[in-house]
Amino acid sequence: MVKKSELIKALVKNNLISQVNISKAEEQANEKKKSLEFVLISKQLIDEEKLINLKASLSGIEYINLFSAKINDMDLNMIPNEVSENYKAICFQKDEKTMKVGLVNPDDFKAIGALDFLAKKKQLRIEYFLISSASYNHARKQYESMSREVVSALQAKEEDDKELIEIKEKEVESVELEEVVKSAPVTKIVSVIIRHAVDGKASDIHIEPLLRETRVRYRIDGILHTSLVLPKNIHYAVVARIKVLAGLKLDETRIPQGGRIRLLINDNEIDFRVSIIPLVDTEKVVMRILDVTKGAPTLEELGFEDREGKVIREQMKKTYGIFLITGPTGSGKSTTLFSILNLINKEGVNISTLEDPVEYYVPGVNQSQIRPLLGYTFASGLRTLLRQDPDIMMVGEIRDNETAELGIHAALTGHLVLSTLHTNNAIGAIPRLIDMNAERFLLASTINVILAQRLVRRICSNCRVKADLPKSASKQVYDSLKKTPIDVLKRRIKGYDVDKIQFYKGEGCPRCGNTGYTGRLAITEIIDINDELRKLIYEPDRPISLDDVQATQTFIDLMQDGIIKALQGKTTLEEIFRVVSG
Repeated sequence: MVKKSELIKALVKNNLISQVNISKAEEQANEKKKSLEFVLISKQLIDEEKLINLKASLSGIEYINLFSAKINDMDLNMIPNEVSENYKAICFQKDEKTMKVGLVNPDDFKAIGALDFLAKKKQLRIEYFLISSASYNHARKQYESMSREVVSALQAKEEDDKELIEIKEKEVESVELEEVVKSAPVTKIVSVIIRHAVDGKASDIHIEPLLRETRVRYRIDGILHTSLVLPKNIHYAVVARIKVLAGLKLDETRIPQGGRIRLLINDNEIDFRVSIIPLVDTEKVVMRILDVTKGAPTLEELGFEDREGKVIREQMKKTYGIFLITGPTGSGKSTTLFSILNLINKEGVNISTLEDPVEYYVPGVNQSQIRPLLGYTFASGLRTLLRQDPDIMMVGEIRDNETAELGIHAALTGHLVLSTLHTNNAIGAIPRLIDMNAERFLLASTINVILAQRLVRRICSNCRVKADLPKSASKQVYDSLKKTPIDVLKRRIKGYDVDKIQFYKGEGCPRCGNTGYTGRLAITEIIDINDELRKLIYEPDRPISLDDVQATQTFIDLMQDGIIKALQGKTTLEEIFRVVSG
């Protein structure tokens, strides 16, 4: 067993992490009651493989990386799938006398005992290797692919009862249908779809009927990928199974329905927000995946740096006013709000939220989910919150005049209000609120800051290589850099020289599924509403322009921030153009 003090000493000695970051990680580990290793990896303070390699050398166990390993089926099945999952162990190679086993936790004596017993029965000895959790999860996928599992379930369903696959809504009563969708094959198909979505770190599952088949797509890092195609005749049974899990009406197919499912997957509680809409002759399902055990990332992890992070922290010291985040659906607005809430969540303040849905659970924050069908909307909920003696209120979205008016009223009466708005950029928030009949003098008095953001995919750190600047993008890039303050460029890009700019891309590797990307980060623009801007907002019929903003503060727009992050090697130029120009 490697002692924590021994590991810390080795990490610093090998220049894998600074003492400052180690101290911060220890604080977070104590706060969240997690291991130091968990924090270092989850906060991306160190590459997991480098950490496990170091641990292996300290413990005297050989390290191996299974990301690129192609494991023979016979070798793999030396340890049954269920045993592998239980003990986080995998056999990756075998000969006549020895089986080589990758183990995530070599200190698990129960696992060692069970595996030694298994090997002894097969008259083999075991050589143990230390592997990372990520390496294990990747290798374990080789037990059985999603398509193979689903094909197996479909075959079983055909053998059990061919008539049940050809279910028509009019042929089956609600009670009978419930029994049908509880049958093992349909249950397995839905279970496989859900489990593979979680393992693949998808944010959404789309189950959509086509003319002759049903398509299952996962949204991963903001992009939809087709993962599975099912026979059209099983679509209704799959939808019905999801309705049963979400507690929805089986016999209602004429109106949209929404519900929630909570499942325990890989020892984590996962929430699924289910939305079902009627189509011409059937229904489509979309499930948003919410990991309720995962806290919101920090601002730095999201991609906020330099002035943006500083402005947010300064603004959060204020006790009243409105903090607005703008952007389209799926741009990470809620995640950023919760990162900010974590900054200001202290013992001496009362924080209340109105959400649709509750995506992150924050200890000490009073979180409430709106229910429009019951008349509990953002507007009515905001009225109620004002009677709950709040210091800080987070309203999921300003959707209408009434919510805007109540939010402004709350800010005027000494509350800090955080909310989101659908506009294309930060400057567009002011005319949008004016369109909602908000008075200019009230906006000038209450808005503290407006932040706009988009999410772009991160380059995979494992396969990142240098890339040339496309000639077609050359003019746009140089024009954008020319307009960016030179002190910002020199501060954020190490050794910046406009004549020697370098971009990057991901070549594609097993770790990123050959996409070249893993995870996402925010590109942002932020307007600090200072006294000069307040005067301009107050003036009747006076539109606020970007020139006005740039005259009062250092401001970089979404495109400029994106190009800087591409030059830093965090994302690609193609991603920036796709998200900002698209």
